[in-house]
Amino acid sequence: MCGIIGYIGKQRVAPIILEGLKRLEYRGYDSAGIAVINKNKVSVLKRKGRIANLENLLKKRQVSGELGIGHTRWATHGAPSTKNAHPHCDCSGRIAVVHNGIIENYQELKRELEKDDYRFKSQTDSEVIPNLISKFYKGNLEKALREAMKKLKGSYALGIVSADEPEKILAVRNDSPLIIGLGKGENFIASDVPAILKHTKKVIYLQNRQLAVIEKDNVDISDLEGNKVSPKIDSVSYSIEAAQKGGFRDFMLKEIYEQPAVVSKILSQWVSPEGNIDFRDIEQIIIVACGTAFHAGLVGKYVLESLVRIPVWVDLASEFRYRKPIIKKNTLIIAISQSGETADTLAAVREAKKSKAKLISICNVLGSSLTRESDVNLDTYAGPEVSVASTKAYTAQLMTLYLLALYLAKLKQNLNKDELKKAISSLQKVAAAQKKILDKNKDIKRIARKHLHFGAFLYLGRGVNFPNALEGALKLKELSYIPAEGYAAGEMKHGPIALIDEYRAIVCIANDSPVYDKMLSNIQEGLARKGKIIAIATQGNEQIKSYVKEVIFIPKIEPLFSPLLTVIPLQLLAYYVACLKGYDVDKPRNLAKSVTVE
Repeated sequence: MCGIIGYIGKQRVAPIILEGLKRLEYRGYDSAGIAVINKNKVSVLKRKGRIANLENLLKKRQVSGELGIGHTRWATHGAPSTKNAHPHCDCSGRIAVVHNGIIENYQELKRELEKDDYRFKSQTDSEVIPNLISKFYKGNLEKALREAMKKLKGSYALGIVSADEPEKILAVRNDSPLIIGLGKGENFIASDVPAILKHTKKVIYLQNRQLAVIEKDNVDISDLEGNKVSPKIDSVSYSIEAAQKGGFRDFMLKEIYEQPAVVSKILSQWVSPEGNIDFRDIEQIIIVACGTAFHAGLVGKYVLESLVRIPVWVDLASEFRYRKPIIKKNTLIIAISQSGETADTLAAVREAKKSKAKLISICNVLGSSLTRESDVNLDTYAGPEVSVASTKAYTAQLMTLYLLALYLAKLKQNLNKDELKKAISSLQKVAAAQKKILDKNKDIKRIARKHLHFGAFLYLGRGVNFPNALEGALKLKELSYIPAEGYAAGEMKHGPIALIDEYRAIVCIANDSPVYDKMLSNIQEGLARKGKIIAIATQGNEQIKSYVKEVIFIPKIEPLFSPLLTVIPLQLLAYYVACLKGYDVDKPRNLAKSVTVE
């Protein structure tokens, strides 16, 4: 979750750290802090709350120096507070550490350190790290860190500085992401690329159990045993402008509006999956993902089973590894993750690989842990997604799943050339259709305004749009904190219909499809119980207007591909409800962009 940045070079470090933290704030915004080395002394400043609070403090208490580390926190152990904010120092104040992850055995380590007269100021798990390093420090910071790593259990990405070795930053990762940025006469560490993209596009994706010693003109990387590693240097393909708002009020709206360009790019960049997988032998598919990516996987199940005609299971990655899954021979695992660092998804992938399953990742971050562990990686080409609530990554994942399904269907000879051509033609019309929906944003904002006072929402869908009902409900919950539930509409009479009254809004996905008449019956049932219906329907449907006052129309499309369109009004509805309530849509409470801890 949390965001880490570090700098060593010739420039004043505080402005660089502060700027980087602002670009990482989507990873956590409970508190923030900075540690700077100057004249063999560690100066630490930190504040509870948003990074703006730290910025105000830095205006009053300026710190000088050319080496430092910073952190923006998503709280795990200990409530948000200045004391619990990072960086944390050892008892002497000579070693400072920033940490992303969870130290699972911190209580045991803390008891051992307290016996040696180490005293703790915070409630965090992270504070044991600098004190443990201090315990082993005998004039060699790197050696002390290696000894400390042998004691630590859990996930961590660390940036470490010491007043006794003031010309280096140490960095290490274990199941939490960390990159190194390479400049001229300066180098960086960060949790994510946007934090340093203004300064460099050359990055090293640090791998598990690797330790980096970073000086302003040199980077040395080794494994836990001290063996030197020759890292791969990657070049970031997108620009700093892609990670900025570009004139939009916030990142979420910008990213909603980027979706037509993203799906067009995926179509133009698509190539057949290449790698060590014989797709002809695949007998079943298991999709693992979390959150919004899980909903994309559910759509993928409908699409893959419809086109490829082999069984598909979709599992929450957070449950997959704990239920002793049965993975048969010739199983294909599809792992979906925007960041490629989702802890539960990575754990599920590693569990599946024990059974020799083949792995495809659908991911937005090349070089991430997930892509490195995959037999084949399918890039979603979405560019940086900064807003915590995922939008363009979702439609990018859907488009990638559609193209994968068409490829496998062709390979298994389930589609002839004409059928494949027709399907591709339909997908090529998606971007233009999405733009037409976005042009109706004022109508959707008006509907949002009329429904602000409702205390709960139901989202109903059938078939391939049932997952979008789940996604619509999730977006509303994430952004506006209104209780919302997504249901398969056919399940309403099995209990949830008891919830419907005049105080509940019901969003019904009722586009033209083989189950349209069934959805219309569900709408009638909701109306009979005084539910306030918002319908998403296909342009030209005059019938539905005689029942429902609030209708958001989408262009006509093949029903199988309709989730690429029906999700757009769901995203905008959630966005406008939250904005009109005065909430920060880019940084909803209690959430962070990348869930890198269990």
